[in-house]
Amino acid sequence: MERYFMKKSTLESEIPQTQKQKEDNVVNPESHGSKRNYMEFDLANLPSDPGLRTPIIEYDPNLRDQVRRTYLQKGPCQPRNHTFKQTMQGNVMRRFNPLWFDEFPTWLEYSIVKEAAYCLCCYLFKMDSKKHSGSSDAFVSEGFTNWKKKEKLREHVGGPNSTHNKAWNNCQVLMNQQQHIQTIVNKQNDQARSDYRKRLTASIDCIRFLLRQGLAFRGHDESEDSENQGNFLEILKFLCDHNEDIKRVAIDKCPGNLKLTSPDIQKDIVHACAIETTKIIVQDLKDSFFSILVDEARDVSTKEQMGVVVRYVNNDGQVIERILGIVHVTNTTALSLKVAIEDLFFKHNLSLSQLRGQGYDGASNMQGEYNGLKTLILKENQSAFYIHCFAHQLQLALVAVAKKNVSIEVLFIVVNDIVNVVGGSCKRRDILIENQAIKVFEALEIGELLSGCGQNKQSALKRPSETHWSSHYNTLISLVRMFSSAIEVLDLIIENPKSEKRAEASRLLDALQSFDIVFCIILIKNILGITNELSLALQRKDRDIMNAMNLVKIAKNRLQSMREDGWSSLLDVVFLFCEKHDINVINMDDGYIARGRSRRNAEKATNMHHYRVDLFYSIIDLQLQELNNRFNEVSTKLLICVSCLSPMDSFSSFDKKRLAQLAQLYPDDFSDVEVLALENELETYIIDVRSSTDFNNLLGINDLAIKLVGTRKNTLYPLV
Repeated sequence: MERYFMKKSTLESEIPQTQKQKEDNVVNPESHGSKRNYMEFDLANLPSDPGLRTPIIEYDPNLRDQVRRTYLQKGPCQPRNHTFKQTMQGNVMRRFNPLWFDEFPTWLEYSIVKEAAYCLCCYLFKMDSKKHSGSSDAFVSEGFTNWKKKEKLREHVGGPNSTHNKAWNNCQVLMNQQQHIQTIVNKQNDQARSDYRKRLTASIDCIRFLLRQGLAFRGHDESEDSENQGNFLEILKFLCDHNEDIKRVAIDKCPGNLKLTSPDIQKDIVHACAIETTKIIVQDLKDSFFSILVDEARDVSTKEQMGVVVRYVNNDGQVIERILGIVHVTNTTALSLKVAIEDLFFKHNLSLSQLRGQGYDGASNMQGEYNGLKTLILKENQSAFYIHCFAHQLQLALVAVAKKNVSIEVLFIVVNDIVNVVGGSCKRRDILIENQAIKVFEALEIGELLSGCGQNKQSALKRPSETHWSSHYNTLISLVRMFSSAIEVLDLIIENPKSEKRAEASRLLDALQSFDIVFCIILIKNILGITNELSLALQRKDRDIMNAMNLVKIAKNRLQSMREDGWSSLLDVVFLFCEKHDINVINMDDGYIARGRSRRNAEKATNMHHYRVDLFYSIIDLQLQELNNRFNEVSTKLLICVSCLSPMDSFSSFDKKRLAQLAQLYPDDFSDVEVLALENELETYIIDVRSSTDFNNLLGINDLAIKLVGTRKNTLYPLV
């Protein structure tokens, strides 16, 4: 018979009951089912003192709303005439102030039994105290007694989305059932519900289209009289024009306040799409290992934001990259970024222990050796190896040079201005191309240039881009090739009294004909030429890691060789270039005069020291340092080992020893016994895949993983 009774609390056992009430506590099993615990009681006997109440979660779910409604109708327990107990707090005797009831009349309660304050709405609707830990627990179970800190009462209320305010909103909804959205929806007929669903589906489809295309939603003027209401409304209007059913429910027979097109509705739908999309990503990720890619994500809000992308392998063996979220960060210190990432992981039930890779740009707060983000994460997870983002690999090396050396920074400012001025109009661009064509023809006549198919093509000055390093290299090559033509165009601009660019052209002409700029152009062009093949190799989609690592080694060796033996040859090239274009050559033994600085404060040094030490050695050292930082010993070893899995050319890169080393880099995933077993498994694996026609013509590790899952060989070779 015990299953037909709910266990009584101590308080309820002390309340005297009549025989009829005791009989009412028994439930007929035939009418209610034998598996349900159910208790009927007199709602008038509910204890008013919050210190004596049974936790709301212990009531039967079918009775909780009745209990809540009864307590809300009674109102909070506020014994204003009670002599409140004094307690020693610090060095002063303090007690509850009954005036607080006037300040918080709707929820503040006082327990005479426990001499403590409670919150009525949190008691009624705060179901899980473990999920919402904090000050609200004291107002539900323990009772608040810290009378010297009245501010805790306001902190308990909190902001609009606080636990207390959510509970209070639930109280209002419970007492106003007729206005509840569910009640209104239930009152609607089937036709109204069907129309609403069609209207909502049309809005969602329009928003999904805009999200796929990456287009903006809002317009500056979304009023009915506007000729351009924004992409969302224009697409919805187009959809209505081509679908009479949608037009009927969305325009013709739709109430003005139920069109589902307002900006708030648009934002709500986008937010719902983001939540559902992220939920699917996390479900697909499950408990798999993953890597993260992090970069700045700035939008029209101009807030400091961080975009987090996860990369993982799904059940089909496909390598998947998905945006997990965009997080607002108060500052960009490494510790703040790590906290933001941990909060995002916690939100989606992910763990740092699942992390197996990090990819960032080269900013110091990201890849710092001691306090960078990658170092902070590596301290907690030694398997979360850091690989610098290939898209930024050599771009940031150039940025570092520009920031750390004023002469190089001035060079690229001048080059960028020359491209803008000389190629800023169609007329000047045509003059440049025409002059260059004449000079090419003259050079062909005297034999300076060779003719042939594809040579000496017509071109203008190339504009540098901030996303590809090779573009800077191409810009400098085009400037060296069209140097005389660019000077002639600048002369024409200066001679034209109607031109608005005369002053700027004069400044650029003076800079372009200086030995300092010419030296920097030749130096940077040669340095970028050494690393150009590596830059292009790292930007290809079909990236060959083994060859790329060889190019890294070659680039380092060439830069070191240039530093040791390349000064004389570079200086000869600069002198010949200056002689060809009538530029004054300086005496290297004279004292160097720094441009743009006070001569009184300038350090005394010869031109030879400045150009050889301050420019030549300094810039090459910066490049070597950048390459060493981006491709350190650990990351290079990791990349070379991973490349041994490549299926290209019948698994020609396969190396059993290096793959065993790869497993040893992840001690949390491969035990010593598994590393030993891996060698034998690799022997069988490589014979199997090389002899199978299913594994011919695969282009990369991604294709290999998909094919392993498709042929179910992933179960045969789990360590692989």
